[in-house]
Amino acid sequence: MSGTRPGRVRGPYAKSAQRSKEILEAATAVFAARGYHGGTLRDISRQLNLSLTSIVHHFGTKYELLEAVLERADVTVGTGFAPFDFEADCVERGVALATMERVRSNLERPELLRLLAILAAESSAPDHPAHDWFVDRYRTKSAALAEAFAYDQTQGRVDTARDPQLLSSLLIGTWDGIQLQWLIDPSSDMERAMRTFFEWAIPEALSCES
Repeated sequence: MSGTRPGRVRGPYAKSAQRSKEILEAATAVFAARGYHGGTLRDISRQLNLSLTSIVHHFGTKYELLEAVLERADVTVGTGFAPFDFEADCVERGVALATMERVRSNLERPELLRLLAILAAESSAPDHPAHDWFVDRYRTKSAALAEAFAYDQTQGRVDTARDPQLLSSLLIGTWDGIQLQWLIDPSSDMERAMRTFFEWAIPEALSCES
């Protein structure tokens, strides 16, 4: 057994990682408030009292920074951006329960939901820099959910008479729409609305909830 122990990350690498995190958080706030075209690298640098050179050093271009913000939003939960594997949770507990967990965690970070909503609308234009990213995101998400629903059917969580691809499309459309309503009016109950969708569309998917 080795006498050495892995220690904390120290020195320049730790400082660089912390700086990248700070830039991502500032970029999230700027893009969520102003969209991709309205928000600038200069706005982000002002928030952090950094030079533009420092921003570019960490992320290269404005679009690369945006992509990093979006990628982090998709694989984390909560304000602390803890890693979260949605697909693995779907396998373990089923799509319905994994979705409800994600919905609850998203209540803690409206800024990121607002960012995704604004950019999804902006990127519907084919010439938007994030257009291809969102096209790929929706295609990938739709296919992954359809596969997860099909797996749920093999586990007895979802009636085999249901069409997994149709369930996937309905869930994505419902989820996006309910989130948007909540962003516009935070007094609406996003969690209750999503639960009602499952109770109406696939009530058996909630039957294994403890």
